[in-house]
Amino acid sequence: MYRKLIKPILFAMNIERAHSTVLFLLRMIGKIPGGRALLRAMYRTEHPSLEREVFGLRFPNPIGLAAGFDRNGEAFRELSALGFGFVEIGTVTPQPQAGNPRPRIFRLPADRAIINRSGLNNKGLYKAIAQLRHRHDRLIIGGNIGKNTLTQPSQVAADYLKMFRNLYQYVDYFSINVCCDNCADGSVSHNKAHLMNILQPLFDFRRGQNQYRPILLKISPDLPDPLIDEVTDLMLSTPLDGIVAVNGTFSRKGLETDEETLDEIGSGRLSGAPLTQRAIEVVRRIHRRSHGAYPIIGVGGLMNARDVKAMLAAGASLVQLYTGYIYEGPSLVKEICRALIDDAASEASASPAPGK
Repeated sequence: MYRKLIKPILFAMNIERAHSTVLFLLRMIGKIPGGRALLRAMYRTEHPSLEREVFGLRFPNPIGLAAGFDRNGEAFRELSALGFGFVEIGTVTPQPQAGNPRPRIFRLPADRAIINRSGLNNKGLYKAIAQLRHRHDRLIIGGNIGKNTLTQPSQVAADYLKMFRNLYQYVDYFSINVCCDNCADGSVSHNKAHLMNILQPLFDFRRGQNQYRPILLKISPDLPDPLIDEVTDLMLSTPLDGIVAVNGTFSRKGLETDEETLDEIGSGRLSGAPLTQRAIEVVRRIHRRSHGAYPIIGVGGLMNARDVKAMLAAGASLVQLYTGYIYEGPSLVKEICRALIDDAASEASASPAPGK
């Protein structure tokens, strides 16, 4: 129904209007008695073979929703009911910010992709807390945190620490976004000294807490391979718990969309099918260099079950959807989960019985 009826209606709208409409409808369904239960009955798939234990948390399945979809934590309960094993809210910044002028998000249907230069528009830390206060304990929520656009370089670490301290009791893990729209270019934002300036205060604060919140670093696919190795080595030598790989790319190589359209759109990070191979390559590189000892959340260009299985095979412990979910709709998570269950059953039947 989504692909034949709902998608054409949504794709006829401006993408931000369509997104706001979807979030509004989800919140309305959540307010109806039995609304979330109906969503769970329609879309959620549960099976022991889907469960994962990663960085001390038990995930009902490995399919998460990436940051950017539910920026302010307004619909994570309904999104969980749609079948996601976890939802990452954000990117949230300390102060509310309007983001870049519109239009700032664009579909590329020929490439099954999106270009985004939103500028991290969100309602700020305290609006997010107001939403998270009423969460359900069984839901796994990640907090993707960033700095405000107007924050001075000397105060960047303070922005991240403020977010970390105030959200600590409300989310299950943190994704530290240093490759977002309002951060420095990759050579600076992924520099070891810059990263440790941000991360060390978070490590120090966590040591004094009764509860442990995993800290993951979200990285760009545009980093050269030697810099990806340096970031991986940083993870190996610090209390960092894992990496989220990857954010959108600034590359426009190999697109079907014509040059004139791309010139009209201008700058922004591209996500979707053109990013699939690079995202898998980055995850494989991190996995090999870390000898598979650290969790990786694989994200970028996961458009179907085949892409997800390739990402997991490359070394991801968990995956996240975003653009694929927009193009394929709410049945995508269920389709992926069923494919993973079928694979697990095939592996079990192919394995020799104990004692033989």
